[in-house]
Amino acid sequence: MSTLQSAALARVKPSATIAVSAKARALAAAGRDIIGLGAGEPDFDTPDNIKAAAIVAIHNGETKYTDADGMPALKKAICAKFARENGLTYDVSQIHVAPGGKPVIFNALVATLNPGDEVIVPAPYWVSYPDMTLLAGGEPVFVTGEEVDGFKLRPEVLEAAITPKTKWLILNSPSNPTGAAYTRAELQALADVLLRHPQVWILTDDMYEHLTFGDFEYTTIAQVEPKLYDRTLTVNGVSKAYAMTGWRIGYAGGPKALIDLMRKVASQTTSNPTSISQFAAVEALNGTQEFLAPRKEAFEKRRDLVVSMLNQASGITCLTPEGAFYVYPSIAGLIGKTTPSGVTITDDEVFTSELLEAEGVAVVQGAAFGLSPYFRISYATSEAILEEACSRIQRFAASLS
Repeated sequence: MSTLQSAALARVKPSATIAVSAKARALAAAGRDIIGLGAGEPDFDTPDNIKAAAIVAIHNGETKYTDADGMPALKKAICAKFARENGLTYDVSQIHVAPGGKPVIFNALVATLNPGDEVIVPAPYWVSYPDMTLLAGGEPVFVTGEEVDGFKLRPEVLEAAITPKTKWLILNSPSNPTGAAYTRAELQALADVLLRHPQVWILTDDMYEHLTFGDFEYTTIAQVEPKLYDRTLTVNGVSKAYAMTGWRIGYAGGPKALIDLMRKVASQTTSNPTSISQFAAVEALNGTQEFLAPRKEAFEKRRDLVVSMLNQASGITCLTPEGAFYVYPSIAGLIGKTTPSGVTITDDEVFTSELLEAEGVAVVQGAAFGLSPYFRISYATSEAILEEACSRIQRFAASLS
């Protein structure tokens, strides 16, 4: 009997972050005291003005199909956002809207990759980049941003990874999983490399744009180097900044020829994003932005709490990231140690499994993001919960011998 699974799907792993969150929910449902720090989801609610816009749309009967890649009103709002916040000028014909950031990226890769085409994926990476590349028929090429460089890609490492087969570079700033964000100078240094390789397209995932801390100045690569504008897809969405993860709206601006190809993919797969969510997203982008600053301040306080407490844990060290709501601590000092039950911590996967078993704290192993021995914490939850979780991590680390 032939196997049911396609060869394309056989190359792909399930999402590790979704798996951790599902396991944490299952254990909590079974009565365990579980703190889940696996999900990349703000704990804040969607602002009331955005909810109200969706309710008005429902009452107005705005419940029909829209254009496959987004309605004109939302595309205009996105064009205005790019101009206002990023200094990027796009026409509505250069905008793609999909049911979340994931489909935006997937549509771009499916629309452009041929077998053997290479996609440079800097590690640590968001878990979906390599598997979406594989599903689209391409080959992920991993390059590492080392901890000593703040987990950011050095220009000479990028240069060495580029071949005649390179089709895309994926950049994510601020990063999931590390929170690392590229400065203008760091982006310019990468852009200087890319200018020497005109066959390479750039996909920049800016989903955490509004979550940078201190005096960090956010920029995106097409803004920093306008000569790359014609081969850059600038991806963003409303999920993180506006606490709209479940509304499923992602978007991108890019060259019209690429956007046309992505629309073709959408027309035969998802069709349009939910009409109600699109009206809500128009209000998110055009309406008041006053709530962004206090929420960012809350995330910064959480970051500082978590970094401080993790650095007080035996054998754990943690950099202070520039943005997003993740930290990526190292457990190099715990490798080879043994739990009270006799389990040796051989890698980050064993560490996260034993931490969940012993203390009920669910985090994601660094192996899922392509760089060990680390783990990822999402601090998108209350300070009280984070303090308790970090106390448990400290206790677990201290119990190892």
